[in-house]
Amino acid sequence: MSRQKAEIVTFKADASLLEAMRGVPNRSEFIRSAVLHALENVCPLCKGTGILTPNQRRHWEAFATDHRIRECAKCHEFEVVCVRRPRRSVHRRKAARGRSARS
Repeated sequence: MSRQKAEIVTFKADASLLEAMRGVPNRSEFIRSAVLHALENVCPLCKGTGILTPNQRRHWEAFATDHRIRECAKCHEFEVVCVRRPRRSVHRRKAARGRSARS
């Protein structure tokens, strides 16, 4: 298997960011990890731009005919809910004494 050559990526950082990173022992690894984590949490539709293309908008509108965006009663985050299926909670239930949370 051939290894791809790593590319160097640079970015501007203001004084407060530089100061905050001053004590980080391996800044490259820290930044690499932060970028990968941020990419895992990007909107799958707009890829983090916050803007939909006309085609993406049409796909969203078709999807939205059977889905709604609602506020979760437990965590108050917004969630996409299918109107055709019963809603399942993503939150774990508190365990009763002597029982696991999944029983």
